[in-house]
Amino acid sequence: MRDLSAAHIEAFLEMLSAERGAAENTLSSYKRDLDDLYDFLISQKTTPLSAQSGNLSAYLAHLSKRGFASSSQARRLSAMRQFYKFLYAESLRTDDPTTVLDAPKKQRPLPKNLSEESVTKLLERAALEAAEPDKDHLSRLRMLVLLELLYATGMRVSELVSLPLKVLEQDGRFLMIRGKGNKERLVPLSRSSIAALKAYGEAKKAEEADGEQSPWLFPSHGCAGYLPRQVFARDLKGLAARAGIKAASISPHVMRHAFASHLLAHGADLRVVQELLGHSDISTTQIYTHVLEERLRQLVETHHPLAKEAKNRD
Repeated sequence: MRDLSAAHIEAFLEMLSAERGAAENTLSSYKRDLDDLYDFLISQKTTPLSAQSGNLSAYLAHLSKRGFASSSQARRLSAMRQFYKFLYAESLRTDDPTTVLDAPKKQRPLPKNLSEESVTKLLERAALEAAEPDKDHLSRLRMLVLLELLYATGMRVSELVSLPLKVLEQDGRFLMIRGKGNKERLVPLSRSSIAALKAYGEAKKAEEADGEQSPWLFPSHGCAGYLPRQVFARDLKGLAARAGIKAASISPHVMRHAFASHLLAHGADLRVVQELLGHSDISTTQIYTHVLEERLRQLVETHHPLAKEAKNRD
């Protein structure tokens, strides 16, 4: 039985090579996947020639239990489908059991995040550098403001770098942001972000007193006229390294995720976070439900009477 199945797999691989010009790496990958399928089917007391859809579904579930990513499972399913199409075309089977199989759902990866401690270290480092009275004082103040605003509001980096100069004219604890689709939303500012913004505005006004004023809060000589987000991302990584944080773990988008995660961890409602982030659909915000689930678990373990009794018994 083994030799017959091996012969079918070899014939399939020969077809891929001769008719489709498959590369050696592709052929090796198909062989490895199909050999693994064969071993599983034998353990289920069946073979590729006699296996039914249920056997193949069980194989996919087996891959999931073994920790295979959905992308790897999808690749195995593709190999199975190609193999069974071949068996059907060669009249080695009268049906194709893979036609009713569903592709594994791709799991949406959790966003990278920063701990509150890391964010604090980052902000403290930015504030320390901004206090240095040298020729780069304004650019260091700019970094502090960028960080404070980003963490206070969770705005997209594109919204942040393109803020207009008139932001400095506002008086209050709220900021109007123009987001995707020209939609406007109101977000609250922290006291530290207001203070940093004020200091930056004063330093900017003093330095540009005799020059032409840009309409942007964070001007640049680039074609857009304002700070390119790539430059901000690069400078942020540099600041992170100086603060003792791995540069690879941080980006402006990670700071946006930190804003949302930390709000939820401290009791904010998911709908409120949706509004602050500017998500048009709540499903986009639901990637943060892992934070809510962890908070609920901690609440139950801390406050539920049965959980307390169990802890006391331990």
